[in-house]
Amino acid sequence: MKILVCISKAPDTTAKISFTENDTRFNEDKVQFIVNPYDEWYALVRALELKEQHGGTVTIVTVGEPDVDPIIRKALAIGADEAVRINAAPVDSYFTAKQLAIYAKDKNFDLILTGKETINYNGSQVGGMLAELLELPYVSVARKLDVNGTEATIERDLPAGTEVIEGSLPLVVTCAKGMAEQRIPNMRGIMAARTKPLTVVEAADLKPLTTIIKYSLPPSKGAVKLIDPENMDELVSLLHNEAKVI
Repeated sequence: MKILVCISKAPDTTAKISFTENDTRFNEDKVQFIVNPYDEWYALVRALELKEQHGGTVTIVTVGEPDVDPIIRKALAIGADEAVRINAAPVDSYFTAKQLAIYAKDKNFDLILTGKETINYNGSQVGGMLAELLELPYVSVARKLDVNGTEATIERDLPAGTEVIEGSLPLVVTCAKGMAEQRIPNMRGIMAARTKPLTVVEAADLKPLTTIIKYSLPPSKGAVKLIDPENMDELVSLLHNEAKVI
């Protein structure tokens, strides 16, 4: 089985967020970047599990500039066989999906996996765009994926229960919590990652469809009110008159 896993970089969740250039650019100074957790913990690990069950290869691909290379090496250390970096800044979802589609179009991948979203933009757009551009079936927000020959069985959560989908390979699936368990790179994997192939390909000449006008931080949280546990009347009054449902 030939599997492609699309990954991206994301700031560590503990990073202090700020903006520059009149709030039009994310300030990456002193920010620790990681592999987007949905891509790493669920998409990549499930791809490796399928490879272990059925044989084949796992290739990771990302759209990014040279600063992404350490993140790619971590994904290789977890167990991917090879990596590809499309040399461009991922300026919007369409630009990213189109670059990925151009790369993958003639590679005959049986399965293309990615996380359901990135933790920095939460757009959930690239997977669907990629499937459309490649004219492949698409299942989003999957929590379980099994493959038997050329047939796949996929489960995803719905508000009222679980949906089970069957489809033929090749297809595109975005992965959510429950798909796999996180793997920690061991020393052997870290050492092996240094010699695994990381191919850089030049990006296609494309124009993004969107432009970032401005970033802003969410409003600061209000002060906490501490209520004496014996004073139920005050608590009830505050819940009725001041509490807000978000």
